[in-house]
Amino acid sequence: MKRLSDATLAQAPANVRRPAYDRSAVKVGVVHFGPGAFHRAHQAFYFDEMLGARPDFGVCAVSLRTPDVRAALGPQDGLYTLVEREAEPTYRVIGALREVVVASEDPEAVFRRLVSPGVRFVTATVTEKGYCLTTAGELDLDHPDIRRDLETPERPVSLPGWIAEGLRRRRTAGLAPFTAISCDNLSDNGVKLRRAVLQFAEARGDADLARWIAAEAAFPSSMVDSITPATDEALRTQVAGVLGLEDAWPIQRERFVQWVVEDRLGADAPAFAAAGVTVAREVAPFERAKLRLLNGAHSTLAYVGLALGHETVFEAMADPALARFVERMMREDVAPTLHAPELDVPAYIGQVLDRFRNPAIVHRLSQIAWDGSQKLRFRLLETASEALAAGRPVDRLAVGVAAWIGFVLRQTAAGAPVVDPLADRLNEVAANAGDPVDRFLALTEVFPPALAADPRFRTAVARVYEALANGSRAALAA
Repeated sequence: MKRLSDATLAQAPANVRRPAYDRSAVKVGVVHFGPGAFHRAHQAFYFDEMLGARPDFGVCAVSLRTPDVRAALGPQDGLYTLVEREAEPTYRVIGALREVVVASEDPEAVFRRLVSPGVRFVTATVTEKGYCLTTAGELDLDHPDIRRDLETPERPVSLPGWIAEGLRRRRTAGLAPFTAISCDNLSDNGVKLRRAVLQFAEARGDADLARWIAAEAAFPSSMVDSITPATDEALRTQVAGVLGLEDAWPIQRERFVQWVVEDRLGADAPAFAAAGVTVAREVAPFERAKLRLLNGAHSTLAYVGLALGHETVFEAMADPALARFVERMMREDVAPTLHAPELDVPAYIGQVLDRFRNPAIVHRLSQIAWDGSQKLRFRLLETASEALAAGRPVDRLAVGVAAWIGFVLRQTAAGAPVVDPLADRLNEVAANAGDPVDRFLALTEVFPPALAADPRFRTAVARVYEALANGSRAALAA
């Protein structure tokens, strides 16, 4: 079977969407650090949408350490297949990647792109660890990568090091700075990236560079969302069967895709908006809506659904009583806590529920249930605190909390692992005598003391926990 490439693309069947622009006319205007599956399913998809009107928005993908992406996509001229997984999947060949560079092998090739006058944006998906931050959100000057970059800034290994040195070279060349957009799941990610880059410039003793970056460079915050399952041999076989061509690294995601970018894009904002990007005055309300509606509902589905014997989100949503309960919680308990003037909250809830019902996405409840001690505060507890402050009931919000307590107790009783940073502490609490709700609410690492002490919250959690002991359906009915 022939390999997917510019030369063979015309052989793909008509039902496979292909680049609607002349790839030979595309120029690199974006440098992206971390071209993993999510970038190729998400940001590269959006830039592919833009290229018809903006052929200067081609992407140079920078792999920081490994050559895997280059090895797979180099022989394919950067082309790959995006499969949108729904009951009826769709297939699209993405052409936005114009080149793949491995930074550890050829740092100067990366800098040539960063200092190219045509480069307007630097984007990144390097995970939270890639920013080398302390728990307080400051640049960790003791991080091994940061120490190394300060010693040899011309051969950086960290994202702050790459951006700071790239901006320094642009300033020396008399060029305007590029706009740096973090696409990782960090709240206020633009603020944190900007701070890290400024602190790096100051730490290397270049106060003038720090002042120039602070005055001239833009670091918009952004929020991204789309479930992107890993590529496996089944997907490769499926894509080859549809295209009639071999694709070494196709990717897949749900059809829903969201990118919210703070309105600091200047004259390029209309191009982003035309491609479906939400250009917003504030990103934080969208982040809050995602955490409380999508993630809060996910956690509740996970802990209650597991107790009912379900394994996936799709199975849990096929349970009419559980699906009705989760929708009521989202619309009646969570939505009133959101102030998001740029977001249609009822429509967003409908989108979330549709995503949960997607039969083609296998999202395991056991995986969502991991790390509950770290997730509950942002997904459910802050919502409950605000509801109480407004005089609203928290009974439905308490269901996910009580179900989490029950989940931990079942795991420990069965001798099964509790996948959680506080696993040892949770196992200890579970083994203690006394009322389970009292024992868990005393965990200050999880529950804010004011919320845990509020009799309305304690009563609601205790009542639901007691109902859960009589069966999860009894808790939903109560």
